[in-house]
Amino acid sequence: MRKNIYKKGLTVIELLISVAILSLLTVTVSTFQRDVFSLNTNLQSSLNAQLEARHVLKVIVTELRKSSQSGTGSYPIELASSTGITFYSDINNNGSVEKVRYYLSGKTVRKGVITPTGNPSVYSAGSEVTTTLLNYVVASSTLPIFQYYTSAYAGTTSPLTIPPNISTIRLIKITAIIDTDPNRSPTPIIVTSLVSLRNLKDNL
Repeated sequence: MRKNIYKKGLTVIELLISVAILSLLTVTVSTFQRDVFSLNTNLQSSLNAQLEARHVLKVIVTELRKSSQSGTGSYPIELASSTGITFYSDINNNGSVEKVRYYLSGKTVRKGVITPTGNPSVYSAGSEVTTTLLNYVVASSTLPIFQYYTSAYAGTTSPLTIPPNISTIRLIKITAIIDTDPNRSPTPIIVTSLVSLRNLKDNL
């Protein structure tokens, strides 16, 4: 008695289902890889932004700490606002006091420096050299870049109202909120530092 031997193969429907499953798996894996790569890129970008912000704040603190009278005898601080500060300081340690300003322009923190010339000293606005320090800076009304305090600051003291009485400023809080991409995680980075104005201490 002869047995019929049938070779089983894939039907068209089974083939279509297999292709659909394979396509779905491919899309899922590709999407996962893309998301992982994107997250890694964002995390690295945020880390770099944090390190850069810490470096910039360290420089600002150092220069503010040794602020002093200008070459013309002007008060150490010329302007103080929530998004900018102008002061005099020997930032190069060369015996010459420069006019320095840090200010927010759009979402960028910039630095302007005027080196005095002549005798007596003259600070010419036209000779200001500006550089870009930080990008992706978020302005905040509740957490401004610059906050000012008197010598009575005790950790929870309210800052001076803007514009402050410049002659009463003894301590400055600097805050940089960095958001490299507001549409993606992680959340904005906040870097903060405090600086006491060494040459403006009250004689108590």
